[in-house]
Order: sequence, then structure tokens, then C-alpha cells
Amino acid sequence: MNNYFKKLKIGYLLPFSVLVYFIFSPDTLFAASVDAGEKLVDKKCVPCHRFSGEAKSRFTLKAPDLMWGGNKYKISWLTDFLQGKEKLLYLKNYRWDQTRKPKKHLVLSKDDAQSIAKYFTKSLIDPRVKKEALDLSRFTQMEGTLGEQIFKEHSCGACHQINDGEKLVGGQQSTSFVNAGKRYNVDWVYRFNSHPPDFAPHSGEFVADVSQEGLRFVTGYIMTLGVDDFKFYEPWEDIFFKSARADRGKQIYKEYCSQCHGATGKGDGPAASDLKPNPAIHANMALNKEPEDYLYNVVYYGGKAVGKSPYMPYWGLTLKPQGVADVIAYMKKTFKGPSLEVKSEQAANGSSQPGLCPQLRKTSQAPGDIHKLKNPLEPSKRNIKKGKLYFTQKAKPLACKHCHGLKGDGKGSKSFNMVPPPRNFTCAATMKDITDGQMFWIIKNGSPNTEMQAYNTTKDKSIWQMILYIRQLAQ
Repeated sequence: MNNYFKKLKIGYLLPFSVLVYFIFSPDTLFAASVDAGEKLVDKKCVPCHRFSGEAKSRFTLKAPDLMWGGNKYKISWLTDFLQGKEKLLYLKNYRWDQTRKPKKHLVLSKDDAQSIAKYFTKSLIDPRVKKEALDLSRFTQMEGTLGEQIFKEHSCGACHQINDGEKLVGGQQSTSFVNAGKRYNVDWVYRFNSHPPDFAPHSGEFVADVSQEGLRFVTGYIMTLGVDDFKFYEPWEDIFFKSARADRGKQIYKEYCSQCHGATGKGDGPAASDLKPNPAIHANMALNKEPEDYLYNVVYYGGKAVGKSPYMPYWGLTLKPQGVADVIAYMKKTFKGPSLEVKSEQAANGSSQPGLCPQLRKTSQAPGDIHKLKNPLEPSKRNIKKGKLYFTQKAKPLACKHCHGLKGDGKGSKSFNMVPPPRNFTCAATMKDITDGQMFWIIKNGSPNTEMQAYNTTKDKSIWQMILYIRQLAQ
């Protein structure tokens, strides 16, 4: 009898458990939430936004079109925005022809916001937006820097405000890009950037004349805005470098590099006679001591990308990552510093003696208004500490210590190959006559006829912080 009742109970419980699972399973709950979201959209959003049809000019709309909203916004950001936790995107109002004052957006409960966000991701999908169009997991810091340059060169900042370090810069005419990386899906940004009028015709949107690579760079840069923990791809840590072979690199050097740098790296290739500045003399350089990331950036992205000669092409698209890794392996194996003969000659004429004090050297002077500038930052412990961090580690394309030395005495690992040698920042006799403005101008623009490259992508505040740190070295 007891077994009978046990079976009977199981018989009743099984259908009930199936029913409970059906009602409360994740898929069922999600579908219910999507349905609720669609009803909320019809009731609360449709009065202002369009959710179907072709793109139209903003001058015929009340608010932005959202028929592709599921591609466009990250669900976490959208949920917060609908709850009033995020700032408005149009700081001068979407219809700036009607009013320059931004209109408040309706605020919803957490449950309603989540339902609408789920409806967006399920139903508002544009087939023109291709998935995985840009792989951010392989986006390098140098590409972010190049993307920032494109953003500035093509006047994107005239309409889009961005967070540039600790301050906001740019215009407010169009969508704010402050913290854009937390808001948008990368595939949407990539497709929109390829031809903005496809989504906002006759609305003042700008079509930039950039290459496919440039489109990738600027899109990736936008996706880093506001993302403090963005993890940049480091190719020199990838399989390409782990499997690099100097013998393959030797052939690549012969086919591509020797035309400028010469067959043995003496800077005497057939193209060298036409170039000013002259190609680097690899035979006199300790490339085995160069940071691998720096060598990668020079070869892959070209001289201009790292503040060196614009005649050095960007070989990445030609050689591909494996080819770049192979030729770097060859150069590091082959070029390990100047020969004894070269060292003797340099020592004899004093042309390459790092650390001299004082240094007799004439450097181009900054324009008058810049030359007279005083450092606008206080020499606080925090600012000096930040300056030291850039000097020793973070400055790009190459940390200052590699040339000027960890102590700033002009005896860095690269200094013994440089003519003239780097500045000795510990020499008070030299430093007392160099103004803050002069230092700022040289760091920003580089110094002609020397190895000092331009740090023109470095934030002004970071340069001033480095100058504060450098000043301490001569005290």
C-alpha cells in the first residue's frame, strides 16, 4: 500500500514539476519579458521614436530612430539609461533647430527598463550590421592612438564631445561620446561609421575619407572611451613572436628593409641617398636591447606612428604579423650594437658620449609665446609621481628612460648609439637655461636632427607632469 501511494505521489508531482518548469524556465520568462517590453514600447516610446521603416532626416522626426536599437546599445547601459541613471546624449537637444535646451527623457522602473531592453535586443535588429565586424580582442594601443588622431584630423570633435583624460572636450552639436565604449555595441559603431547617412540622411552627418584600416582604428578608439580597464591586444605576447624565426626574417630584411637600411644594416641601401633624414643605421644600434613593443610598432605601423621619419613605411599590412615577428627576431639577433671600430671613432670625436655636463648643443627654440610658458601644474607629490610613471613606463611611443636613463642622466640603453646623445637631465648647468615652455614644445614636437621623437599624442597634462619630474632630477 505504501509503495502504491509513493507511486501515486510521484505521478502527481511529475506533471506539476514540468508545469512549473514551463512557466518559470529562463526562455519562458525571457519571452514574457520581451512581450511586456513590446507593450511598454508601444505605450511609452512610440509617441516620440520610430521603430520601423526607412531612415529619415532628423528634421522630420521627434526623436532618434530606434529600429536598429538592439544592434546599437549595450543592454546594461540601456537599462540604466531608462531608469534615469545615465546622462542625456544630446546636450543641445536632438532637434536643435527647434530648441537648444535638452529635453528630459522619461524615467521607468527597473522592471520596465529591463523589459524594454530585452525587447530591443530580441526584436530591433538591423541585418546591415554584421556580427564580429571588428574584433576588439585584437585591437592594440597603437591602433587606439592612430584612431584618436583620425578622430581629431577629420574634425569629429566639432560635433561629438569626448572625455579626454580628466576633462571634457569637443562640441555638443551631436551625440555625446563621453563613455561611448560603455554604451554602444562595436559592430553598430563600425557599420555606422562606414556611411552615417545610411542611418541619419540629411541630418548633418559627416562622411570621412578614411581607409578600411582607418575606419577600424577610429571605431576601436571610440569603443575605448570611458572604458578605463580596456584590455589592449599585445601582439608581441602572441604566438607569432613565440614561433618567430630569424632565418625567415633574414629573407624579409633582404627583400624589404635592405633597400633603405642596406644589406648589412649600415643605412646605405639604394634608396638612402634620396632620403633626409637618412635611414637608421641598424649596424650601430643595439636592437637586441630595444623593447619588443617599440620595435613592433615601428615596423608594423611605420615611422610616423612613433614620431620617427615618415619615410619609414608601415609594413604590417604587407608582412602580416608573422612576417613582422620574424624580421624583428632577425634584427635582434643580428644587430647588437656598434663595432669596436665605430665605438673608437665616436669616443675620439666626442660625438656620442652620454651624460656629459654641461652639454654644448644647439636646439631649435620654441616660438616666443610657447617658450615663455610656465608649468601650469603645482609640483605636488601626486603630479611628480605621475610624471615619473610616464618617464619610466607609460610614455608612448617609448618611455623616456630608454634614452635618458632611469636616473635621467642621459645614459639609457639606447643612448650609446645616438648622435647627439640624449639630454642629461641631472645636469643643473644645462637645465637652468631651458624653460618649461621649451621642454613642453620639444617633447610635443620632437627635435630635428636628433633622435628625440615627437610625443604629439601624449596629453598636455601628462607632459607637464613629466616636466615637473624632470625638474627634480637636477636638484
